Amino acid sequence: MKPESTKPTGSGERAERSGKGGGGRQAGLVIVDKPAGFTSHDVVAKMRGMARTRRVGHAGTLDPMATGVLVLGIERATKLLGHLALTEKEYVGTIRLGQTTITDDAEGEITASKAAHGIGRADIDAGVAELSGAIMQVPSKVSAIKIDGKRSYSRVRDGEEVEIPARPVTISSFVVHSAHEAEAEDGTPVTDLLVSVECSSGTYIRALARDLGAGLGVGGHLTALRRTRVGPYKLDRARTLEQLQTAIDDPEGAGLPVMPIGEAAAAAFTRWDVAEQQVKPLLNGARIPMPLFDGEGPVAAFAPDGTFLALVENQGGKAKSMAVFA
Repeated sequence: MKPESTKPTGSGERAERSGKGGGGRQAGLVIVDKPAGFTSHDVVAKMRGMARTRRVGHAGTLDPMATGVLVLGIERATKLLGHLALTEKEYVGTIRLGQTTITDDAEGEITASKAAHGIGRADIDAGVAELSGAIMQVPSKVSAIKIDGKRSYSRVRDGEEVEIPARPVTISSFVVHSAHEAEAEDGTPVTDLLVSVECSSGTYIRALARDLGAGLGVGGHLTALRRTRVGPYKLDRARTLEQLQTAIDDPEGAGLPVMPIGEAAAAAFTRWDVAEQQVKPLLNGARIPMPLFDGEGPVAAFAPDGTFLALVENQGGKAKSMAVFA
């Protein structure tokens, strides 16, 4: 591999570039359009090979059945991921009314069936309204949530009765775009709903499907799900694994399309341009005076030359560093 070089980017970030034709060790985010059948960890493993580094992580999992936006961090950008996981997300999906499954989605065995033709749209909309706004949601039992140190899905697989406490989530938007009556493979009359959801991190869309079906008295589960946005990162920036590999293999191309850390931070957080004399104290951990910005959460501090310095939070009018990147 050729030695790494640096060149300015639009955000002022010094992007680490790889040798010709390789994945390289570039620090930044890669927005992946995850395929169905892959776990988030499967995608991380693929990216480790593409980027030629073990330092790859993801900002929030997607179930194997789901497709769409999966945000990966490479090298130093992995430090951003814990903060990005707190952002809002958007999905489109299909909810099937009339069947309940053990996983609350199409990957699990059917545990109950009930005819679900003739459900009025007013009743469906009323059920959706009950599941909108700030609600308490019980996550799906077949999930990675730990109960007394053991994954919930492992307890279910071992035949244990699992009780997961409800937790607060926010459903900013839950819209039913269409309702279509159909017949399931086992002959059950079902109704399929095409929906879109905008919600806080930690929300289980398959739990929404389960609870909507339960509220309508017929049961329900999720049959398809596609994530279209994670925070500011949308599907139009996402690339399939095949597209990413093609970019890496192109001898005339720029290699793996990585969003530099500075650009990623500027898109996700409020930007604070610090004065030149404040740069060194901030990087050394000094709590320099900080203006009060609208909104909550971390603020991205940038040097006058555009270099991304750190994520900080305001504590009593002073900047406390949460993660340093320069």
